[in-house]
This record gives sequence, C-alpha cells and structure tokens, in this order.
Amino acid sequence: MMEVENRIETFGGQVDDLPDELRDRRRISGGSGDNGVILEEDEDSRDGDIEKPPADGSTSAVAGRVIKKAKRPLKACSFSEPGAPTGPSAQLNIRSSKNLRRSRNAMGRGLPKKGGAGGKGTWGKLGDEMDLPWVDPNDPNYDSAGEEGEKAVSKAGKNIKLNTLVPEMSEEDVKKAVEPLMLEYFENGDTEEVLFSLEEMLLNIGTRRWMVPYLAIEMSMDHKPSHREMTSQLISELYQKVISQRDIGKAFDFLLRQLTDLILDTPDAPTVLGNFMARCIADDCIPPKFLQSYKGNVSESEAVKALSRAEMLLNMKHGLVRLDNVWGVGGGIRPVKYLVKKIVLLLKEYLCSCDIEEATRCLKDLEVPHFHHELVYEALVMVIESSHEKTEEAMCKLLQSLFRSFVITIEQVRAGFQRVYDQMVDISIDVPQAYLILERWVLRCRQAGIINDDIVKKMPSRGRKRFVSEGDGGLIKDSSFW
Repeated sequence: MMEVENRIETFGGQVDDLPDELRDRRRISGGSGDNGVILEEDEDSRDGDIEKPPADGSTSAVAGRVIKKAKRPLKACSFSEPGAPTGPSAQLNIRSSKNLRRSRNAMGRGLPKKGGAGGKGTWGKLGDEMDLPWVDPNDPNYDSAGEEGEKAVSKAGKNIKLNTLVPEMSEEDVKKAVEPLMLEYFENGDTEEVLFSLEEMLLNIGTRRWMVPYLAIEMSMDHKPSHREMTSQLISELYQKVISQRDIGKAFDFLLRQLTDLILDTPDAPTVLGNFMARCIADDCIPPKFLQSYKGNVSESEAVKALSRAEMLLNMKHGLVRLDNVWGVGGGIRPVKYLVKKIVLLLKEYLCSCDIEEATRCLKDLEVPHFHHELVYEALVMVIESSHEKTEEAMCKLLQSLFRSFVITIEQVRAGFQRVYDQMVDISIDVPQAYLILERWVLRCRQAGIINDDIVKKMPSRGRKRFVSEGDGGLIKDSSFW
C-alpha cells in the first residue's frame, strides 16, 4: 500500500503541468474516495464499473492500475449467433446503432427521445426557439416591453439598463443651431426663450457648451452697443443653468486667441472683449482670479490690451457699480427719464463746444430713433428759455445737420414742434416773450429747410385782450343799462 500511495502522489504532482482544460475534469472525477485518479476512457466506450483491487492485499494485480470491464455488443448484434456481421462493417453498424437517439426498448415508435430535446447537439423541441433561455440586450430587435415583471439578470447578477444614446453635435452643427437663436434674441430680447431652446439641445451640445457664450460675444461685436448689453444679460441668465464658469472661461480664452482675426472686422475688438470680461466678473459669472492667471503668460499685444482694459475697469472707483453701464445707455432697455436726462446733457455739452459731429455720435449711441422728437422738443425749449440769438443759431445748425444726414426724420421734427405748441401756455408763464421767440425761431428753421409750411401754419399766436374800444381814444367806456 505504501508503493501505491507513493505512485499516486507522484502522479498527482504532474497535474499542474497539464493544460488548463483538464483541471476542471480533475476536480470532478477526483475526490476522497478515489484518491484523485483520472479516469481514462476511449471515445467509443461508455462508463462502466471499475474493478477494485482485492482486499487481502495480494500483489497479483498491479498496484494502482485501473481495470475496466470489456464492453460487449448487444444481444441483437452478438457475434456468437449465426448470421452475425463480421469485418470492419460490423464495427460501423455497432457504432451507428449506439449513437441513435431513438428509444432502445421495443415499445417505442421510433421517435427521438424527449421529443428531440435530449442531450448535447440537439435542435430542441418544436417551439423552443420562441423561448430563449437568455436575451441579448445588444440585439437590435431587443424589446424590453415584453419583459415586464421579469428580471433580466446579467452575468454579474444585476439588472440590465439601457441608456439613451444621444449623438453629440459637431462645432459646425452647434454654430448653425446657435446663430439663428442669437439673431432672434437680438430682435425680441426674450432670454426665457433662449434658455428653453438651449435646454432642449443641451444633451446634443455635450462638451461644446462653451461655444454658446463664444458665439454670442462674437456676434455682438458686429452689432450695436445695446446688443452687447443684451448679450451680457443673456450670459448672466444662462450661468449655472446651461453654461458653467469653465465654459465662460474657455470661451474668453478662445476669443483672446482669435483677436488677431476679430480685429479685421471689429477694430475695437480688444476694448469690447475687455468690457465683456469685466462685466462678467461684475456679474459673478467668472472669478476675479481669471485675469490674474494670464499675467506673464500672454505675449500678444491685442490680448494684453484686452486684459488691461478689463483690469482698469475693475480697479476704478465704484467700478463694479459703474460696469452696469459699460455699454452706454441702451435704447429700449433704459427708462424714459434716463434718456431725457442724457439728451439734455447732450444739448448742454453741444452749446458749450458747438461740436456737431460729437453731438451726432452721442445721439446715435443712444440708439433711440423713435425718441428723437425729445431732442427737438428739448432744443426748442432751451432756445425759448435762453432768449439769446447765439443759442438760436447753434440749435438751428444742429437740427439742420441732423435732418440732412437723415438722423432725424421729418415725423420726429413735426412731433417735437407739436409738443412745444401744445405747451406754450405753460411756457409763456415762465417766459413772457415765449411767443415772440418761438415765431422768430420757427421762421429761421423754415428758411434753413428743417420744417415745412404745415408746421409753420400750426404755430400758435398769443391772443390780444381788449379792455377798451379802439375807437374811443383809449377811454374806458361806461357801460350801463339805463
């Protein structure tokens, strides 16, 4: 027995040198009862009984040798009976009869066992193809609706969840989608509509969200200052809803690199970009350290100019408060009283400098062509209140220049004069000679070609009160009934 145990231990040590596919078989057949002996059998043989060594310890049989009984053919194919097949064909018949899948008892009808569903390599029963034992979630024909109430268990024992695959838009697609949206926003000024539209396409934009502030700022450079003010308000509205600090910072970084090309279309692009950066810092969209991170890392003169402009606006006294008006006075956004104050200040500065070009530029920067009648009204009131010929001449030249350059239309001039005509009763209380000054200045404007005859005909005249009869020599007439 000691020799048998030594031989078994020596063979067991060679298992590690065998291929990996045999290890599973070693574990299945090995155990405490058979001392881990590998069963070797031929392809044509079936599992049989293994003859155990004698218990008396005789050495007639080789110790540790596996002895198997010989397999005999069935009685139906016995070689002892007359007429039994002989030769190599007999072996083929025995093998083919053994591999048949029909029932071997005499009571069967010759049909396959288990309806064709028995053993490896069978096709299965009819209808088995409808109920598959597993479902591939990557199959294009996979329908999760048919598995309600059932758990689709994966290899890890977890439920399989299908995530919606959203295609990400390219830079060209983002540009084609955002540009019409911004142009429409410049017309109506509705930030809620822009926010709703961007939220719908947010999944498609993906990592290119930084292109939204980039395209908005780039497009506003080609428009009026009021549109730039609208763009600043839009960025503040979209912050933390559609875009983040990183997106805004990446947009400014890309614009700083593109300043060389932007200057070709917008000569003051560095100044405009500096205003945008300062405004975003004032609106708490990006931190102040954003500017400090570029110190010493920028070599282009245009980028340095833009960063210096932003730093200067932030460092001036009450800079964060003044940055609300960094784009000047917006047209339809600012209140009427604020616009009236700006127009009065414009006319006063003009009377001091008599610079028509500067006054024209300031009026255009207000971007209120529908409110130009206020300029005509304030100019006419200043002429009446000053009662000076120099003021009349300067205001007439200003209106003549604005009218000939089509900055002020004839409708705005007519509306401004009509407003003064309607308030002459109140104006004459403060200025007794208001009617005389008005008549003189209206005739001057008619000669300059600013107004037409219709406006002149509508000019009011002060009525004359008669206390005495003109034919009585100035005596007061006694009126009595008797």
